Amino acid sequence: MAVVGFIGLGMMGSRIAARLLAKGYLVAGYNRTPEKAAVLVNAGLQLCASPREVAEVADITMSMVSNDDALIAIADGADGVLAGLSAGKIYVEMSTVSPRLSRDLAQQVSARGAHMLEAPVSGSIPAVESGTLVIFVGGNADVLEHVRPILEELSQKIIHVGASGQAVTTKIAINLGLPIQLAALFEGVLLAEKSGVSRQQALDSLLNSAAASPAMKYRAPLALNPPKEVWFSVDMMVKDVRLALDLGQELGVPLPTVQLSYDLLLQAQSMGYGEEDFAALFKVLADMSGA
Repeated sequence: MAVVGFIGLGMMGSRIAARLLAKGYLVAGYNRTPEKAAVLVNAGLQLCASPREVAEVADITMSMVSNDDALIAIADGADGVLAGLSAGKIYVEMSTVSPRLSRDLAQQVSARGAHMLEAPVSGSIPAVESGTLVIFVGGNADVLEHVRPILEELSQKIIHVGASGQAVTTKIAINLGLPIQLAALFEGVLLAEKSGVSRQQALDSLLNSAAASPAMKYRAPLALNPPKEVWFSVDMMVKDVRLALDLGQELGVPLPTVQLSYDLLLQAQSMGYGEEDFAALFKVLADMSGA
């Protein structure tokens, strides 16, 4: 069986690695804070000293990190992924980052005779643990077929959307709608509340109407009952929406509602909610309405 490497053992990455270990894969991993990988090491993970070492020992190296800077940090330099790749190896990059960075990285991987797929995901921790992520893949279709069995262990659906840069663009296009939907739903809740409907009744009504999307049914209740473990924070959503705005400017696509949601997210940060789930947008709107 092929050795699978995983770099970035955070909330999502650690669970992906754990699922692959549970499915019988040999997994080598790296995390900036090694102590946080102790549970995985006890489950059989081979902990490596650098991203380069992971890429050297693994046949297929995967990574998921928080942003462009974090990806550059694990990819470049003497201890980076690129330094550890050799001809024929495969690198599957799963972060939500700039499409331009993803394309540039794919070119550097190709120059070493290796192959890169980008594979950002839709779904959070429950989807990882149940193997029901949706994975969007950019890159060579033949390389995808080689890694498909591994991705199928993690997902309910794999969508090959095209070349490098196009999968992460698709993920950005999906994520830009989440704060817009959430803000609109919260505005409706507050409008009903100010007219005399209880907050809980208003939320229950909206979430059982045609206006509610699956994402809103999952995310909106967190405004009233914040989770102990934050899966997707205001800070993370600011990053994703900024990626959308930058891409819109690059491609000449106006994104006025995205800009409005970005401004609300920045206000949430300024109010101290950056590390809270982005359902904290409700607090911003409630403050604006005097609720």
